[in-house]
Amino acid sequence: MRKDLGDVAATLDGYVGTAEIRRPPDNFFDAGLIGSLADAYAWLESAGARAIVLCSEGKHFCAGADFTGRSRAGRIGATGGARELYDQALRLFEAALPVVAAVQGAAVGGGLGLACSADFRVASPQSRFSANFARIGLHHGFGLSATLPAIIGQQRAIDLLYTGRRIGGEEAERIGLADRLAEPAELRDTARALAAEIASAAPLAVRAIRATMRAGLADLVRAATDRELAEQQALWPTEDFSEGIRAAAERRPARFAGR
Repeated sequence: MRKDLGDVAATLDGYVGTAEIRRPPDNFFDAGLIGSLADAYAWLESAGARAIVLCSEGKHFCAGADFTGRSRAGRIGATGGARELYDQALRLFEAALPVVAAVQGAAVGGGLGLACSADFRVASPQSRFSANFARIGLHHGFGLSATLPAIIGQQRAIDLLYTGRRIGGEEAERIGLADRLAEPAELRDTARALAAEIASAAPLAVRAIRATMRAGLADLVRAATDRELAEQQALWPTEDFSEGIRAAAERRPARFAGR
């Protein structure tokens, strides 16, 4: 079974569903794409899926929001629909089925937030994870205030958020950000195998366990995104944010002035 929902393709094979983002090569998102992804989760649940593989077409898993406006996702900023984006993101956290993210290439900024919305992450040694917000003069978003510390611990989360540094798949596995490590050619198969293992367990029990283990998470993410958005709105007009975006576009170190 298959259903196309905007730039997301949902397929069902047995009890394992796949939700594939199709905006290659970088898979920038906007509110519409995240909404389509939430629609895909809902459709797969109604079609009988018991677990979902979240994956992306192209070189990278997800480069997050496009702050330059050069992609077809369009620029996200002070007037670029960030509140709507986070409202749609909440639907991912409210979805009922376990999700395994297959992270090829980069999961950057909001793309890391998207990966952290899943229950599990499968990476390869070539995968790259970065909460690069401070590197562009911006506060982090997509609920990372709530999700990242829960996955890797408060201190490691602070390290990644303060520095904006990039880590590879092997370090991600070592600190718990990636749950499985596979060679690039086997990445999706490994993610699917994990999803199939989950789907082979008693579905009512899995849902009950998941509801207990993730109890209150959506509420935490809602509060986190409210705070994150307020901080982002305060930083969008700053010279540092403008410089950070220019530097990223020009592939050079940013020269921040603190204003």
